[in-house]
Amino acid sequence: MDGSQNPTRRAPASFDVDGHVERLRVDGYTIIEDYMTPAQLAAFRDGMAPHLGIYRGRNSFEGRATERVYTIVGRGKVFEEITEDTRLLAILDRFLMPHYLLSANHAICIHPGEAQQNLHYDDSFYPFPLPRSSISISTIGAIDAFTPENGGTVMYPGSHLWPTERRLALGRSYEAGRPTGEDFIQLTMPAGALCVFQGTLIHGAGANRSDKSRLAYTNHYCEPWARTQENFYLGVPRERVRGMSQTLIGLLGYDLRRPYDIMGQVGGYHPAKVLDPAFVLPVERTGRP
Repeated sequence: MDGSQNPTRRAPASFDVDGHVERLRVDGYTIIEDYMTPAQLAAFRDGMAPHLGIYRGRNSFEGRATERVYTIVGRGKVFEEITEDTRLLAILDRFLMPHYLLSANHAICIHPGEAQQNLHYDDSFYPFPLPRSSISISTIGAIDAFTPENGGTVMYPGSHLWPTERRLALGRSYEAGRPTGEDFIQLTMPAGALCVFQGTLIHGAGANRSDKSRLAYTNHYCEPWARTQENFYLGVPRERVRGMSQTLIGLLGYDLRRPYDIMGQVGGYHPAKVLDPAFVLPVERTGRP
C-alpha cells in the first residue's frame, strides 16, 4: 500500500529518510545504526532482566533455545520510546496507510546452541497473491551486536519482489541450518541498531554458534485494516495506556480509520473514550446512549 497520504513526520533534519526508503524499496531492508542510545540500551536490559531465564520456545519456529517476551510496550518507558521513535515512523509513513497499527512487539533472546530458524516472510498470514506490496513492515533491534556467529538474521535482499514460484524453489533447495540456493546476507549490526524490512522479505534467525546469548527485539507495524498479531487492547492494561502519548495510543489501536470514522469504533464512540475510567460501555447502560 502507498503511505503517501500520511502527514510528514518530523524526523531530525540530519536523518536521511529518503535514503532509507529507497533501500527498502530496492533491497527490502535498511539499517538505522544509531537508533538506540547507550542509556536506552541499559534501560532495555534492566527492564527485561526480570522476565528472562524463564521461558523457552514452544516449537522450532519460536526456537527451542530461544526466549520471547511478548507485549514489551506495556513494560516500561524505554519500550514505548523505541516503538514510536519519529525516525522510524517517518519511514513507515511512506509505506503504510494513515493510522497504521503496531502488530507485534516482543523481545527475543537466542541462547547458544539454537538452530537456524526456518525461512519465512512476516506477513505471510495475509492471504493475498505475491508479488505485492507489503501489508506489514517489520523491525529487528539489536540489544547485543548481531554477528554471523551469534545468530545474525539470514536475509535474502530483493526477495520482497519475488513471485511465489521463486519463493517455493528456494524453500525446496533450503538445507536446515545452512541457507543455500540464492545470494543471502547475515545481518551484522552494532548494539543499538535497528533493521527495518519489508513484510514480504524472506528471512530467518541464524543459528547461535557462539558461547553467549544474543538479545534483541522485534516490532511489526501493519495496515490499519489488517488484523494485528498481538491483541494490545487485552495485552496492555488500560491504566498504562492512559499514560502513553497520543501517537502510541493510536498505534495500539485506540483510533478510528478515516475517512469514514467507522472502523475501530466502540458502540458508536471513539475507541479512546474507553480509556476514561468514567466511561460506561453502551451495552452496560440502562437507557439509550
